[in-house]
Amino acid sequence: MWVSDNWKDYTLLDCSDGEKLERWGRYILRRPDPQAIWSTGREGLWEQADAVYRRSSSGGGRWTLSNVPPQWQVSYGELTFRIKLMNFKHTGLFPEQAANWDFIRSCIAGAGRPIRVLNLFAYTGAATLAAASAGASVCHVDAAKGMVGWAKENAQVSGLGEKPIRWIVDDCRKFVEKEIRRGKRYDALIMDPPSYGRGPTGEVWKLEDSLYDFLELCTGVLSPEPLFVLISSYTTGLQPAVLTYLAETVFSRRFGGRAESRELGLPVEKNGLILPCGAACRWVRQSCEDD
Repeated sequence: MWVSDNWKDYTLLDCSDGEKLERWGRYILRRPDPQAIWSTGREGLWEQADAVYRRSSSGGGRWTLSNVPPQWQVSYGELTFRIKLMNFKHTGLFPEQAANWDFIRSCIAGAGRPIRVLNLFAYTGAATLAAASAGASVCHVDAAKGMVGWAKENAQVSGLGEKPIRWIVDDCRKFVEKEIRRGKRYDALIMDPPSYGRGPTGEVWKLEDSLYDFLELCTGVLSPEPLFVLISSYTTGLQPAVLTYLAETVFSRRFGGRAESRELGLPVEKNGLILPCGAACRWVRQSCEDD
């Protein structure tokens, strides 16, 4: 498991009975987590949460007891992110991804050459900022205009607003197809594809059915000597070993190198255990970090 244990502005305080209790900067949030199927009690700080996300029996849910501002900031190293309470329990940042941000920075800093990064399904830009802060030029692509705007804000507050980042609002598959036709090539590829979605003209995306073909397509936008490919997944039932098999089949077959996949995890302050939070696959042509 790759564990994100270098945080100072974020702490997973506890998790129990389908919920997790987290400190984001100075604020404590309580929200659902389907992995926390144990029952180890919820007392003390659980009752002092500044905001609680309550699920609705009719679907969805809402934040209650919201003693937090409309937005605030947390930092990870030199990167700073704006946090907001969003629908569907989210905050605009996945703290377990910090281990991947460290991997991105290590690979790019050690490359010894200019690196062009394509970040697909790029959300609010944490991986984009990690890459840019390490010296890469980045193309950031997401289909949601609001998310791209939020990513730009994160770049500004991180002091990276003037870095070479292209901000693109587009369907990721269509954008990759256009980049291939334009002859554009990238040395590194990052993606966090959704489990399910629809394209701008109604195309259905289901990760289990679409990912292999999408990865095959993406080989056409990689340079002859790519540095790495990073794939994240939050799809229940898609095991890390499946991601390794995909990456070895698609990328190692063409470029050599190796792939490794693990769960992502966050340490729980109360008991020292690790909460699993999705999975990631790292394909590298040559080793670029110390495991």
